[in-house]
Amino acid sequence: MKRFTTLALPVLLIASLAGCVTYNPDVIHADQAQRMSTVVDATVLSVRPVVVDGQQSGGGALVGGVAGAVAGSNVGGYREGAVASVVGMVAGAMIGNAVERNATRENAVEIIVQLRNGERRSIVQGIGSEPPLGVGDPVILVSTAGRTVVRRAPVVAPAPAPERAHS
Repeated sequence: MKRFTTLALPVLLIASLAGCVTYNPDVIHADQAQRMSTVVDATVLSVRPVVVDGQQSGGGALVGGVAGAVAGSNVGGYREGAVASVVGMVAGAMIGNAVERNATRENAVEIIVQLRNGERRSIVQGIGSEPPLGVGDPVILVSTAGRTVVRRAPVVAPAPAPERAHS
């Protein structure tokens, strides 16, 4: 049971790190709530798949190193346990770092757009729940608190004609 707890704790902690950062356009961060955003019209020039590399905050290496050291200290007698603890710490740190990096890696797209004034912009964002954007699609760039998201431009219905007064 002790070894299970030693291994389960780092896995749970590293898995919790996976939700720390996202580039998904469907996720609104707390600092973006109830803030006015700038909206700019644009047209998609190109879309290409990219991968946003995972984070290496050190949390995964720290948790993995501690778990490896604890697991190694349970091996053999005092000397063997000390050596195994150091080896376990190094191996655990390397594994924990790799797990954190892979857990926070995200598939995304790079979208190049042209604004109405002719300027071009490139935005990388995660793949959301909306259908993928294509070349020529009208979009809006929504910028809030230093973050910009590309969204499909809403279809605006024409204003209803005013009613005529009957004479």
